[in-house]
Amino acid sequence: MKLLVIGGTGALGGHAAIHMAAQGHDVTVAGRSAPHAATPMAAMPFLQGDYVAGDFTPDRLEGFDWVIFAAGNDPRHVPQGEDFEKFLIRANHEAIPAVFAACAKAGVGRAVQLGSFYPQAAPHLLEGNAYIRSRLAACEGARAEGRPGFDVTSVNAPFMVGTVPGLPSAIFEPYVQWAEGLIPIEAYAPPGGTNFMSYRSLSEALEGALLRGEPGKAYLVGDENLSFRDYFQLFFDAAGKATRVEERDAELPLLPDVAIPQGRGNWIRYEPDAAETALLGYRRKDIAAAVREIAGQFGSVKA
Repeated sequence: MKLLVIGGTGALGGHAAIHMAAQGHDVTVAGRSAPHAATPMAAMPFLQGDYVAGDFTPDRLEGFDWVIFAAGNDPRHVPQGEDFEKFLIRANHEAIPAVFAACAKAGVGRAVQLGSFYPQAAPHLLEGNAYIRSRLAACEGARAEGRPGFDVTSVNAPFMVGTVPGLPSAIFEPYVQWAEGLIPIEAYAPPGGTNFMSYRSLSEALEGALLRGEPGKAYLVGDENLSFRDYFQLFFDAAGKATRVEERDAELPLLPDVAIPQGRGNWIRYEPDAAETALLGYRRKDIAAAVREIAGQFGSVKA
C-alpha cells in the first residue's frame, strides 16, 4: 500500500515508517522539516508540511491508500508567549480532525490516529488537565471523520520506550548518561509508576490497526506496568552498573513532576484487552529489550 506517515520524521512516526517499509509498503514521511540525515527515513520520499497550519490539504493527500497520523502537540510544542490552552485547542481539538477530513476528501481508504492513553486509562485526569482534554478531543474528532470508504481508528499509547537508528533523543540520551555516571544526579526515582510500551510494539500495533482495526474504534494499547524505580533500574542494568536505584519521594530532574500527570506517588496501571492485543498483533514484555537498544545506541559502552 502507498502509506503517508504524518510525523514520520520524529521518533514514533519514524519508527512506524521504518517498520511499515520493512513490510513492503511504499512509505512517504511528512513533517515540518526533513528527516534527520542519519536516519533511515532520510531515504524515504518526504512531504513537507505543518498540520497545525493546514498544510495537509486533499490535493496533497491524494494518491495515498493509508495514513498514519503520528504528529500531535503536547506542552513542549506550545510556542513561547502563546496561550497554552488556546494553542492546544487549535492544534489538537481542531487541526487534527481537519487532517482526517482532508484524508476523506482525498480518497484515502484507512487512517490511524496515534493518541495518548490518558483519556482511556485515567479519565479522572481530564477535568484538571487541558492537555489531556485536547488529546481526547483529537481522538474523538479524528474518528468522527470516518465514513463509508474511509475507515479511521485510534491507537492510544502509554509512556513510550525505544529508539530510531541515527535519531538523537533529548529524553533517552540523558537517561543513559545518568546511568553511566556522567550526570551528577543520585540514583533514585520518584514513587509511583505507569504503563510502558516499546516503539517496536507500538509500530506493530499501528500496522495491525491499519490491516485489521475496527472502523471507529479507539484501542488502548500498552505493555508493562512498572514502577518508576524499576523502569530506571533497567537503564543502570543495561549500562552494566551494579547501582541499585532507590525510591525517594522527591522530584527527579530527569522526570519532573510536570511529566507525571497522575501526580508523584500515584500509578496508572492497566492490562490491555487480550482480544484487542491479539487482533492488533503486537508483542509484549519488550521494555527491557528496548532499554538495551537505547543503551546500545547512546551509551559510551555499547550494550
